[in-house]
Amino acid sequence: MTDKILAALAAEKVGEYLIKKTVQKSAELFFIKKTLDVKRAKEFTQYEVTVYSDFEKNGKACKGQSSVNIFPGMTESEIRGLIKDAMFAASFVANPTYELPGPSDNRFIEMESDIAGKTMEENCRVMAEALFAEDNDSDAFINSAELFIYDDSKYIINSKGINAGYRKCSVSGEFVVQCKSPRDVETYKDFRYSSLNAQALRDKVKRTIEYTKARAQASEAPASGNYRLILSEDYVATLFDFYKDKADAGYVYAGYSDYKTGENVQAGEDGKIAGDAITAELKADVPFTSEGIRLIDRPFLDKGVLKTITGNARFASYLGIEPTGVYDDLSVECGTTPIEEMKKKPYLHVVNFSDFQMDSFDGHFGGEIRLAFLFDGEKVTPVTGGSVNGSWFEVQSRLTLSKEKQNDKGFEGPLAICMDDIPVAGK
Repeated sequence: MTDKILAALAAEKVGEYLIKKTVQKSAELFFIKKTLDVKRAKEFTQYEVTVYSDFEKNGKACKGQSSVNIFPGMTESEIRGLIKDAMFAASFVANPTYELPGPSDNRFIEMESDIAGKTMEENCRVMAEALFAEDNDSDAFINSAELFIYDDSKYIINSKGINAGYRKCSVSGEFVVQCKSPRDVETYKDFRYSSLNAQALRDKVKRTIEYTKARAQASEAPASGNYRLILSEDYVATLFDFYKDKADAGYVYAGYSDYKTGENVQAGEDGKIAGDAITAELKADVPFTSEGIRLIDRPFLDKGVLKTITGNARFASYLGIEPTGVYDDLSVECGTTPIEEMKKKPYLHVVNFSDFQMDSFDGHFGGEIRLAFLFDGEKVTPVTGGSVNGSWFEVQSRLTLSKEKQNDKGFEGPLAICMDDIPVAGK
């Protein structure tokens, strides 16, 4: 099929192109409570072809692009028709010109994983057992769940000589925990691991069951005011996405970020870091980007000092920097403060938002509280309702990072983070 696509590109006289081939095998399990309701296996092959058109507009060199999906079984005539339409569409995309990446490491890489060493059935059994291992509470239970095992092979070919690929296996899914008394509530959680991280899944389910029981007990919102706020799990990872966005070449080129390597991006207005300084590394979750750029682990933050601006070929070219590729995964060094130490003083620990967001443009973060634990110095009370609205620019220089660690959905780092004086709108 690849030869057929290359022949169609040549027939349409396409000078620059990118072919991405995906072969995916998967096993999918769907549960109602602990009963397996649906089990299925899937396998598909898909090609995405991107064509580039060089032209001038108002005296400036431009490079447009357009992509189409091609499936096995299509004739060369059908493929040529799609490519012709894509070239026409690309001629209207007046991006400033740039160079496509060339070859750096042309080979196929088998990524190491304990998933790859087992059959789909074995992988499903291990993770399904972990999913329900803690589901033994009489008050709260998993009412539905989905579990997916993926075996993906990617191949990247372009007109500049790139011919590379990789195989990656992963496990992901989601589950809903329900508690019916004293009120009927549900908590949704998802997960994604690059290995059979059964213990991490067990721990997540256990915490979710505990939180759902507490949510059923919560009836009032916290009073409005400023709080010593603790966030944990997924919300910590969302906060640190701020730095990945700000250090992206697309953000910098568009003027949404003033980040420069060598500058301390965490320090406050006084140029100092009063809390835990952030040290982080960009992790290569796959060997090659979709453009064929070789991904490697890179230093990102060193005690708040930015070490790397990331970017695809286009925006890196505009900034005149190395095209590193765009990173999804991040590893952040944990702090030295145990979570129990964080909780010795009054706090509001939000463990579930209805929709938590971090606006990387203006630094505001927050969301509506579904469940939090309020410690007033004497007792801990579950609360629900109200909302958090903080500014990362104001708090990033005085953070406390937990000693405990998490590793889920591409984020490895502190399990919890503590911030002082965060506005909360409540009762």
